[in-house]
Amino acid sequence: MAYTTSVLSFMLKNLPIPVVFTGSQLPLTHPLTDAMDNLRYALAMAATGIPGIYLAFHRKVILGCRAVKVRTTGFDAFESVNYPLVATIDANGFNINTNAIQPITGKVVYKENLCNDVFLIKLTPGLNPEIFDMLVEMNYKGIVIEAFGSGGLHFVNRNLMEKLKKLVDAGIPIVISSQCLYERSDLSIYQAGQLALKQGVIPAYDMTTEAAVTKLIWALGQSKDEEEVRKMFQTNYAGEINLNKPAHA
Repeated sequence: MAYTTSVLSFMLKNLPIPVVFTGSQLPLTHPLTDAMDNLRYALAMAATGIPGIYLAFHRKVILGCRAVKVRTTGFDAFESVNYPLVATIDANGFNINTNAIQPITGKVVYKENLCNDVFLIKLTPGLNPEIFDMLVEMNYKGIVIEAFGSGGLHFVNRNLMEKLKKLVDAGIPIVISSQCLYERSDLSIYQAGQLALKQGVIPAYDMTTEAAVTKLIWALGQSKDEEEVRKMFQTNYAGEINLNKPAHA
């Protein structure tokens, strides 16, 4: 559901109505199901008429491109990562956070073209750099890498830099995000990240992995030109990315 709400956030720009997703951890027919409550929250958000793509779950509403599932069985299954909640439900009723609402900047634009040839790879110790050659042979058009911490990558014993440059030079966009759930990645901090930037990779900053993957799928559906894709990742379309560095950075 986090992938679905993320990709629709890019496909449906300036949507004039709310589209609210929900679900449950227990089936609707189970006597202890959370489905009915979640449906009420979704209907309450839809009734506000506030445009956008949202996910309603367990007494809260999350901006679609910021939703991440963090629990497999707990009712509080989804969290809003690096972004405030759009709404909460408590004894005071349905509380809208107006600061979390994304503005409409024009007429609705529907861009349905997608490119499914995007691969997500999580860096692990001992990763063989040759895997990137395999991805090229398999005709992947874009790659998202979950790096260590704020953007650490292998560059000594298993040097990825040569492979990254080869891919970028071949017109394959490489997006670097973090394995950490919260806070932003920053490739400019450490040597490894700085070297990656020199190879032409695209930083994901504070985007969720789901948003980074679906944005690349969407972006490649609009253009196969690496520079055009780079410009798209330097644009905030739906609240998916904060391009400004924190004041303390």
